[in-house]
This record gives sequence, C-alpha cells and structure tokens, in this order.
Amino acid sequence: MSAPRARVHRTAARVLPVSPLGEVLLLHGRDPARPDDWHWVSIGGAVEPGESTEHGALRELREETGIVVSPVALSPPVHVGTHDFSWDGVDYRSHSTFFAIALDRDVEVRLDGLEEAEIGNLTTAAWWFPDELAADGTAAAPDLPDIMRKAIAVVKGAS
Repeated sequence: MSAPRARVHRTAARVLPVSPLGEVLLLHGRDPARPDDWHWVSIGGAVEPGESTEHGALRELREETGIVVSPVALSPPVHVGTHDFSWDGVDYRSHSTFFAIALDRDVEVRLDGLEEAEIGNLTTAAWWFPDELAADGTAAAPDLPDIMRKAIAVVKGAS
C-alpha cells in the first residue's frame, strides 16, 4: 500500500455575493483531472504573497466574475475553515476565509478574467438558494449550503 500524497497547504479567500432575495452567486466548475465531475463552487482562490485575505477576496471576485466592489462592501469573515480538495492532480489543504457582499441579482457577470487553467473549467455563474443547492447535491463541499446561510444572515442583518 502506498503512502498518501502530501497536500499543498494554501491560504484562500472566498466571496459569497448575496442577492436581495437571499440567493448566493456561485460558479459552475470542475477539476481538469476529472472533466465529467461538475459542481458549484464559491468565488475565490489562493491569496497571493503579501496580500490580505480581504484584498485576495476582492481580486478573485474581479478576476472570476468581472465584478468590482468597494472594499467597504465586504463583510467581516462569515466562516473560516479548512477544506481538502484536488486540482489537476495536486492535492491541497486550503485554509479558507469566506466573506459576504450584498449584490443586485442583475449584475453583469463576465468570465473573461479567468486564469488560463480556469478557462473551460469554470463555465458559468448562477444564483442559488442554499436549500436548493443542498437538495441538488452538486456543491463542491458538503458544508457550502451552511456557509451560504451564514453569508445570507450577515447580509440580511445589515440591510
């Protein structure tokens, strides 16, 4: 029996845009090493060296959706957790900080700022209610619907 592969540790920042209806904007994506395994993921990714999690969250939002918001629009962290995942044959342990923002549902989402490895692997964005995502069973992580509920509570409490 072979030893398990070592995981690459990384710090990540993730954003959960919340509509006035209480939906969360997610991205439809896949691991290029598993091209038939599509799932819904939160917006975000690795924090760059010297970057704060807040700035990383805003940068990822801009890169992955074309949406630019003021730093003051970002909530305090709504969830911090560790998630294991694989991407293109590499195993990661991601220490993720999730933020929420209030966002109009009719905002224009553009995927033209994706990194080269994301092109074709992140294909669309859609608004989801947490219960619908949980029932659908296509969340990238089983706790994503619960994290979405936290983001909605923070945004709704602020309005």
